Amino acid sequence: MINFNQPHLTGKEAHYMYEAVYTCKLSGNGRFTKACQSWFENRYGFRKALLTTSGTDALEMCAMLCELQPGDEVIVPSYTFVSTALAFLREGAKVVFADSMRRNPNLDAETLEALVTPRTKVIVPVHYAGVACDMEAVMAVAEKHHLLVVEDAAQAIDSYYKPQTTNHKLQTTNHKPQTANHKLQTTNHKLQIPLGSIGHLAAFSFHETKNITAGGEGGLLVVNDERFVRRAEIIWEKGTNRAEFFRGEVNKYGWVDMGSSFLPSEVNAAFLWAQLENIEEIQAKRKTLWDTYWKRLKPIAEKAPFSLPDIPPYATNNAHMFYLVLPSLEERTAFIAYLKENGVGAVFHYLSLHSSPYYKDKHDGRPLPECDRYADCLVRLPLFFDLTVENVNHICDLIETYYR
Repeated sequence: MINFNQPHLTGKEAHYMYEAVYTCKLSGNGRFTKACQSWFENRYGFRKALLTTSGTDALEMCAMLCELQPGDEVIVPSYTFVSTALAFLREGAKVVFADSMRRNPNLDAETLEALVTPRTKVIVPVHYAGVACDMEAVMAVAEKHHLLVVEDAAQAIDSYYKPQTTNHKLQTTNHKPQTANHKLQTTNHKLQIPLGSIGHLAAFSFHETKNITAGGEGGLLVVNDERFVRRAEIIWEKGTNRAEFFRGEVNKYGWVDMGSSFLPSEVNAAFLWAQLENIEEIQAKRKTLWDTYWKRLKPIAEKAPFSLPDIPPYATNNAHMFYLVLPSLEERTAFIAYLKENGVGAVFHYLSLHSSPYYKDKHDGRPLPECDRYADCLVRLPLFFDLTVENVNHICDLIETYYR
């Protein structure tokens, strides 16, 4: 059986976890926590990076930092994991769901501004499959209406946005150009900006289904706006200013704000460190597998009734996911059953949040046809480091046979 996912081990995880255990510093914020956070800040130019116990916790910290009031509105795509919306609902906000694009499941930036009202406070673009939303368009709307932007980059580690204009303005609300604070990459003379570094805040996930994992669960809060750095540390430390105390900035620490137990175990940070050391190898292998799918399935898709993943010109591909969009729910159900009968674990993904049992009576009634189409028709194929090219070719052979 070819499973849908299998977490990858680099071989150093147990060694670093052993080291963490025998330092007797297990509660987090030790050597491995600091090493991971510095790695993210140095590689991607994040102003502040804080490890969390999950991507959900990172989103909840983002929501707390936004200082929402009851009735404030937050724009969220409906085709996303529940944590994207739940984090803001917990803060008393009203979630306004946005539809996806026709070409891919990301938020449709062309219809974004129509959702903004005087009560709108935050926009939450989700970089589905690690593929960038149109961040120039999102940030332009945010700047025009003085809104915060929280990037849900749960799937987007090591993925980039490529500005398509020479006079692009990707700015935070303090009006300091992001290019002054971010490590930018150039490929073929085109600027590439790391996802998670564009919005005011961002959240990553290191769940076992992601490109890299912190031992099954883990996440990262990214702060790009200086206004939120100090409070982020306090929230991270259960509402105390303990981090400042340990740096010698205050002579005692106490409870000064809201917060929770967001800091992960040092054992999880040690596991993550082994993965970060090998990210180049992990990414290269995943991209090879993704490219094999693409080359094999592209000629089949020209005749068969399914579409392949879309990578817009402003986005890079971090090979987080390879998906197909089939013509109907019935077709997808039959397709998944056929692959399962032949030893391949393919799965669907999200259900539209606006039609969920919890939220359907709170939605404003607008139809969101593209979200519903992806909920009914999108299927994900196996993609993980230890999958082989031979495995991918076998899966593609089965798909070709199915549509023949």
